[in-house]
Amino acid sequence: MVDRYYSNSAEALATAKSVFQARYEAASFAYVAGSIMRGEGTYLSDIDLVVIYDHLEAAYRESFVVGDMPIEAFVHDRETLAWFVKDDVSRGRPSILNMIAEGQIIGREYDRAVALRREMSDLLAKGPPPLSSSGLNALRYELTDAVDDLRGNRTLQEVIAIGASLHPRLVELALRGRGHWNGTGKWAPRLLREIDVELADRFDRAFQTLFTNGDVHSVIELVEAELAPHGGTLFDGDCRVAPGSWRVI
Repeated sequence: MVDRYYSNSAEALATAKSVFQARYEAASFAYVAGSIMRGEGTYLSDIDLVVIYDHLEAAYRESFVVGDMPIEAFVHDRETLAWFVKDDVSRGRPSILNMIAEGQIIGREYDRAVALRREMSDLLAKGPPPLSSSGLNALRYELTDAVDDLRGNRTLQEVIAIGASLHPRLVELALRGRGHWNGTGKWAPRLLREIDVELADRFDRAFQTLFTNGDVHSVIELVEAELAPHGGTLFDGDCRVAPGSWRVI
């Protein structure tokens, strides 16, 4: 275990400013974000730093440690940032949008940074695009396949593995199916609880039971309930055609 104290937002901001000046001095501005800046950090939390230049040959992401503070930097110009924003929106997972919308601004071009933050906030408020029919059917098929696997005679180890792969797909259906942004990892339960406390509790109970003693019934019921408004399970008739370019000559 890393021996670190709990940093506060003021310390994190001071570190970020020092890093920005030393490492990205030609950049226009940056956003300092992450759980520490929200006052929710743990001793293992890092600083998220979104750095914006006027022009770069290519965007990049780098991780490093300053003192005892881990920093994850996402380095862009406006054009590369636009590509990643478009990709985030299309996937319904607004990682870079959130960092910019909630981040503390540093750097010399404050007004431009404020305008960009307002743009990201507007996109977040608008919400994600609806799931495409192909995306929805892919989720339905994957969840159907996982539930069918759970119904088999499985060892506890297999049940845990199936449940672990099923959970993020079911969260995605629950969130995107209700018109909300998706999130993975620690964000999954947080976002579920934001939109529906009762639904979040059902997820918690079902998966705790699954992972603790291998009882699959609550998870299967939850999957079926979430699939029902979208046409239910999907196997018979599912067909997905690969692009013609997917071949090696």
